[in-house]
Amino acid sequence: MEHKLQKTYDLSAGRQVARNTVLRNTYWLLALSMIPTVLGAAIGVSFGVPMPRGFMGALLFLGVAFGFIWAIEKNKNSGVGVALLLGFTFFMGLMLTPLLQRTLGYSNGGTLIMLAFGGTAAVFGVLASIATVSKRDFSAVGKWAMAGLVVIILASLANIFFQIPALTLTISVLAIGIFSAFLLYDVQRIANGGETNYISATLAVYLDVYNIFTSLLQLLGFSSGSRE
Repeated sequence: MEHKLQKTYDLSAGRQVARNTVLRNTYWLLALSMIPTVLGAAIGVSFGVPMPRGFMGALLFLGVAFGFIWAIEKNKNSGVGVALLLGFTFFMGLMLTPLLQRTLGYSNGGTLIMLAFGGTAAVFGVLASIATVSKRDFSAVGKWAMAGLVVIILASLANIFFQIPALTLTISVLAIGIFSAFLLYDVQRIANGGETNYISATLAVYLDVYNIFTSLLQLLGFSSGSRE
């Protein structure tokens, strides 16, 4: 009996160590992925890299993004997956160019960017902590967030034609809530052993953080941007 208990304890401890390792590697790779993101954004803004706009531009972006995501998942068990992930984050940094240029057009643009960065970091810190230590199951949150994501994508594509400021604001508010829910879900999956590959885990958390940042920056620009 004692031998069985010891074996059960060893297995449980081993699983916990494995989960902690995946979570730690995810956070390290997430931090590393911010370097090509910042580099891509800096190149885009500094050199005025033209970004495709309109409906076709959105479709092109989605095509490239999902192509990267497919390739990352296909190679998630090798170093190629890490290289593809870093290439993807560089691409996502480049795609920040129009938003950053618009924000830097405000006299307080630099401050707004720092506020968005700080707010995103705060949201990540709080929600990641809750997801890691809470005994509550957030699996249902993931299903709700996925439905919300479909609504946001459709609304965003529609707003390319309508260009309604109120709809843009609404989409940004909803996106913050939905990707915050995804962040809770994704981090808890890692902490509970539902996701065992740190490359896939990093990709999911990166997309959550990226979308929270962009949505928050859009809101700040809309509410606090100054032309003076």
